[in-house]
Amino acid sequence: MSYELQALIGPAELVAVAAAEVPAARPRLLAQGLALIPATPEFLAAFRGGEGTPSAPGAPPAPAAPRAGGTEPFDWFPDGLERRLAAWSKAAPIACVEADYFGGTGTQRAAVWADGRLDLGPVTSGEFEPFPPEGSPISRVLRRLGAQVGEGGGARDEFDAVGLGAHRATASWVSGG
Repeated sequence: MSYELQALIGPAELVAVAAAEVPAARPRLLAQGLALIPATPEFLAAFRGGEGTPSAPGAPPAPAAPRAGGTEPFDWFPDGLERRLAAWSKAAPIACVEADYFGGTGTQRAAVWADGRLDLGPVTSGEFEPFPPEGSPISRVLRRLGAQVGEGGGARDEFDAVGLGAHRATASWVSGG
């Protein structure tokens, strides 16, 4: 069985602001006051201009600008999105998460922007690499966003506590299936 996710996660209020700025965003509520925006091709295409503001629909992509913030592990990550994350994070922390698993093995990457800059990460775990005592990359950034594993709630970690297991693919977050 596989699991793949590429998304932005932040406080629901901040995600609503981000979604209002990017018509292709399809925000979904998570538990604990968080929400996510699946990083669909349509959402990412809005940032291909590299200037940090969504591109006009149908506009040709501009050449990619050099990366400024150290997000090289995210090979799907358009430069314009990095600039918007920095801007949005002035209001509240916001994270970028990625997971890709098949048959119980895979990788995770996650980072948090806060106060206009990359604040945590990118934190990565490679295939067959055990998670450190502080948890998986995604659980670490969720903890930075305020997620908690509740007493008696049955969640193993922050990933489970906010409900990221509800769908097994990025596209499923959009379709609800």
